[in-house]
Amino acid sequence: MLRITLQPQWHIGHEGAEALNANALLQLLAAVQSSGSIAQAGREVGLSYRHAWGLLQQAETLLGQPLLTRGRGRGSALTALGQQLIWADTRIGARLQPLLESLAAELEGELGRVRHQTHPVPRLHASHGFAVAALREQLAARRVAVELRYRNSLEAVAALAQGDCDLAGFHVPLGEFQQAAAQRYLPLLRPGTHRLVHLAVRTQGLFVAPGNPLGIRGLDDLKRRDLRFVNRPEGSGTRVLTELLLQRHGIAARQVSGFENTELTHAAVAAFVASGMADVGMGVQTAAHRFGLHFIPLLKERYFFALPTEALARAEIQPVLAVLQSPAFVSRVASLKGYEAAGTGQVLTLEDAFPS
Repeated sequence: MLRITLQPQWHIGHEGAEALNANALLQLLAAVQSSGSIAQAGREVGLSYRHAWGLLQQAETLLGQPLLTRGRGRGSALTALGQQLIWADTRIGARLQPLLESLAAELEGELGRVRHQTHPVPRLHASHGFAVAALREQLAARRVAVELRYRNSLEAVAALAQGDCDLAGFHVPLGEFQQAAAQRYLPLLRPGTHRLVHLAVRTQGLFVAPGNPLGIRGLDDLKRRDLRFVNRPEGSGTRVLTELLLQRHGIAARQVSGFENTELTHAAVAAFVASGMADVGMGVQTAAHRFGLHFIPLLKERYFFALPTEALARAEIQPVLAVLQSPAFVSRVASLKGYEAAGTGQVLTLEDAFPS
């Protein structure tokens, strides 16, 4: 099975001069941050001690500031500039990962068609999430080809209704907001014509700095003028959920400082908060956990894949369902912080999922 991987590439240098090997530098700085040792960091990224020192000195000369502080017997630590470079790279990765993965999957599909691939490849459109990423990994490990495109939940379900994809991922909160949120998708889905595959239940809440130094307790704090919020884009399920929560609390969007500042994914929101560029954001608990943030849970939601009923019997869809229902994938979802996998892989009718 043909696989394509796309990665962002940094270039730092003066015009007309040889550019710094910035990606190697960033890997080295990240390793120094975790180990506190230039020698250990060099070994981890495959550089000799001399090469690592030379790269650091070249970068410090180019940037005009030190990247490390070095103390006798105390190891090495990143300066503010060094930390800023690491966080910039982290935010870039969180922002671009879904886009690059989608482009890679599209290229795989296009090249497969050019190479006269005889077997149809399932088209999966879904909002970016940790369980969806885990599914992609499991499918690749079992050599099950899919064409995955990351889109917001409404776009994904609309694509399914138009016949532009075979499975569409979307999420709906449990509890009082379920009906309002589900009405975005249910007009595009038909009882009998469509089925739902349950992926997971996950917890959504607020991301704040480690230790919660600003004493944020919940949604009402978003009215504080000293807090900077980072949002999700229009059309995303989490943006809709945020707006429903604010409405319930009687908070207008104009009262939230930074409401129009958006990041594409849960991970990008978490990276934005972790880097100190915002004080609070909204997303799934897994992202907060991975970036070492304090998490304030607000509610749980269900994530589904919608598909045509007739697709359940298609030869190209059955391997995808087999992975979704496999003990290995269920265990992988259950291992994600803030995810529950009790119903993972279950096939439901619309009436089963939304009785009202």
